[in-house]
Amino acid sequence: MRKFLASFRWARHGLQTVWREEANFRTEIFLGVAMLAFAFLFDFSFIEWVIVIACITIVLAAEVVNTVIEDLCNKIEPHHDPAIGKIKDMAAAFVLLAVSGAGIMGALLIASHFFDQY
Repeated sequence: MRKFLASFRWARHGLQTVWREEANFRTEIFLGVAMLAFAFLFDFSFIEWVIVIACITIVLAAEVVNTVIEDLCNKIEPHHDPAIGKIKDMAAAFVLLAVSGAGIMGALLIASHFFDQY
C-alpha cells in the first residue's frame, strides 16, 4: 500500500513541476476550465461531458509527454543537434494535433447548442 500511495505523491510532484515550468500547460488548464464552464452554462448532456473531459485529459497528457521528451532530449544532448530537434518538433506536433482536435470538438459542441443541431 505504501508503494501505491507513493506513486500518487510522485505523480502529483510531476504535475506540480509541469505546472511550474510550462506556460503552455497553464494556458491549457485555463482553456480546459473555460470549456468546463461552457459545458455547465450550456447544460451539456452526459456524452458531451465525456467528450469535453476526454479532450481536456488528452491535451494535458500530451503536454506532459512533450515536456518529458524535451527535458530528456535536453539532458541527452544539451547542444543543438538536428536529430534531437526533429524529435522535439514531432513531440510538439503531437500536442498541436491534440489541441487542434480538442478545439474543433469543443467549438462544434458549443455551436450545436447555439444552432440547436445534432
